[in-house]
Amino acid sequence: MPLTVRDLLAIPALRLHLAAGAAGLGRTVEAAHASEATDPSVWLEGGEVVMTTGLLLGPGPADLAAFIGGLDRAGAAALVLGLGPTLPHQRVPPALARAAEQHGLPLITVPERTSPAAVTKAVFDARAAEERRLLERTLRTQRRLTAAAASPDGLADLLTAWYRATGVAVVVCDVLARPLGAAGTDATEVLTGAAPVLDAVALRGLRGSGGGELPGGPVHAQPLGAARLRGFVVLVGASTAETRLLGSVLVSLLSVELERRHLAEEPRRRHRTTVLTRLFGADLSDSRATALLSSVNLPVGPLRALAVHVAARPDPARPDPPPGPGRPSEAAETAADLALAIPGGLARAVGTTVEAVVPEGTDALALLARFAPGRPAGIGPAVAPQHAALSLRQAHALLPASTAAGRPVTAAEAGSVRLLLSLGSPALLAAFADTALAALDAADPDHELTETLRVWLETNGSWAETSALLGLHRHTVQNRIAKIGRLTGRHMDRAEDRVDLWLALRAREAAGP
Repeated sequence: MPLTVRDLLAIPALRLHLAAGAAGLGRTVEAAHASEATDPSVWLEGGEVVMTTGLLLGPGPADLAAFIGGLDRAGAAALVLGLGPTLPHQRVPPALARAAEQHGLPLITVPERTSPAAVTKAVFDARAAEERRLLERTLRTQRRLTAAAASPDGLADLLTAWYRATGVAVVVCDVLARPLGAAGTDATEVLTGAAPVLDAVALRGLRGSGGGELPGGPVHAQPLGAARLRGFVVLVGASTAETRLLGSVLVSLLSVELERRHLAEEPRRRHRTTVLTRLFGADLSDSRATALLSSVNLPVGPLRALAVHVAARPDPARPDPPPGPGRPSEAAETAADLALAIPGGLARAVGTTVEAVVPEGTDALALLARFAPGRPAGIGPAVAPQHAALSLRQAHALLPASTAAGRPVTAAEAGSVRLLLSLGSPALLAAFADTALAALDAADPDHELTETLRVWLETNGSWAETSALLGLHRHTVQNRIAKIGRLTGRHMDRAEDRVDLWLALRAREAAGP
């Protein structure tokens, strides 16, 4: 237990006496500090026993009240006032005692023959003894945790041993926040409440941690894994010096356990890789595709193929781990991550590319944002299972466009002008639009002509529909379009010129303000 003011008073050799402020006897003592400054609070960090002879204490009640108030606000544990015939004070000033009582700051007197050095030494010795006891307890607990982790039911036994030793509830989950084990609390309730914390920690991979508040108390989340994020541990309850020391031990043991589980899943991943390879095969029959999906418990229905390029990570803040002997490739690790979240787990690494299939309703963009952030990715069209290879070819064909766009690209975008425009820089798009529309801009400060042009082009040159949408007479629309042709030098009945003007308008929208 930490040293308190009450413990300090109980040391007989110091001859300390409580004069006021009994309400603060439970304050923790971190250090002892001798000072004759008129305001020693500016030098305090919290938890100090401040020792003084009172040489420079102010004479008035307001001065003494301000002195005590400053110590209390700075987090002092207690004030020790030396008394004696040769010292400035032979008894405690009443105003000082009243202020100490009001603030609940222990005011302790010490006889002249007890030196400040003796008090300092007593505090240091008590603190050292407590730290030694803490270290001994921690080592004993560490041995128990290690033994529990090595038991047949390693995860459950480890979490139970932790909770019994520390009283801090614990939950362990995988990277998708699915509970793997818990002790002392309801895993589902904790993970639901801690979801924002886990999302924030996941963004930093193995490099960060996070905390928050739940109805059950404070929570602290730590990432788990050796070279790659495998899951999270969430601690529920206030931390102590012991739990902080043991926390790193718990994280290390849990990381080993999750890495062991990951390796144990390798045969299952190989089987699913084989299934996916056959699904991507040529001349696959409907019945064979159905059988393959059934073998991984997937219902028969339209599928989309994904292709993700993982040769290098463009974000320097999230570098790929360095290669090492026996370490799987980054593509293999990314495939394993995606397989956790994809229904059926059908993902594989082929060189520096990850290939996968997902059911049509799966949010592929969310999966890629979570498990392959910053990676070029193509998302093929939804096809019948026997045509999965066709969707994969289209997904691969989208990788160059994804690299240029800096985001995943879907097959639905492939034939869209919007994708084409997104590949140009804002400056280039603005320059193209200004070149085509400059004369129109100069003659149309109110943008009436521009709006008429936009509506007319979007209605495929329909005079009647444009007139109705703008509330204009048909002849007014015709006159405006003719004027636009004269201003821009375009022939409005020629498809090429109309396409140029339409692209210019869309480019201006894409370039933004």
